Amino acid sequence: MLAVGYLKGVAKTCFCFESMLRNVHVMSPSQKTRDALPVRLHDGLKQLGAPLGNAANLETYAKLEDIPWEGIDLVIESATEDLTLKQKLFLQLDGLARPGIPLTSNTSGLPIGELGKGLKNRSGVAGLHFFMPAHLVLLVEVVSTETVDSKVVETLIVLMKALGKAPIWVKKDVPGFVSNRLQHAMMREALYLIAAGVVSAEEVDTAVRYGFGFRFLACGPIMQQEMSGWDTNHRVASTLYPYLHDAKTPSALIKNMVVKGHIGMKTRHGFWEWTDDAIAKEKARIESVLQAGMEILKSDSQ
Repeated sequence: MLAVGYLKGVAKTCFCFESMLRNVHVMSPSQKTRDALPVRLHDGLKQLGAPLGNAANLETYAKLEDIPWEGIDLVIESATEDLTLKQKLFLQLDGLARPGIPLTSNTSGLPIGELGKGLKNRSGVAGLHFFMPAHLVLLVEVVSTETVDSKVVETLIVLMKALGKAPIWVKKDVPGFVSNRLQHAMMREALYLIAAGVVSAEEVDTAVRYGFGFRFLACGPIMQQEMSGWDTNHRVASTLYPYLHDAKTPSALIKNMVVKGHIGMKTRHGFWEWTDDAIAKEKARIESVLQAGMEILKSDSQ
């Protein structure tokens, strides 16, 4: 039996677990989230071609105390990115869950070790970071801490592989883990190029999607350099690195957008103007492409 505790945007994480025909217990203090979950789960299962009957394995709760903890084998916390809130939740989970079971967090960058401070079950605390939409994006970061039992991490990796995911073992609890560090290094340079008038936002996306991003579907950056040669990489890096943007603070361009409330689809303004219809169309297009890419990667790994 699996437990997914206190989730924000819970449904898309649940699809993965429902596909294993196991029971999932979801706690959210939001009545709106709990009410919407069955429909969202049904739609996600349908999109994946998974048995729709799996949705019957879902139970929702308003309080952690109401979950039948005696049968819970795994906990995944996915509350808002607030360290104080997550620490409070982990203290509660430590007192409710059976000793020794994995207590994991879906945080995208908060230090996992901080979540386990003062707990009896520190050896069971690990990161389990999914990427949205979690039912389509294959990557899961399994994050170690200094106190976690390596067997817990190994068990989580085996479970993620059984779910058809592509887990990586993040062996050190570094800020941002792996994928977000890589993404933000690229984003820092992209925003600098836009702010400097070198290229437009649309053209940045074109360069990534139809250039190295397209190529990365077939092989990652390390394998790509294995093919092109590290001698070439070294020569280019020696020439280019002095000119790469290395600011230690977020882009002033984005700061100004945030001040104006132009934060993207949520406020209907960002680099682009958005309507409800345009948002729905773009999200559907992205999910369709992700689903096609997921099938390519799954067939490639067989």
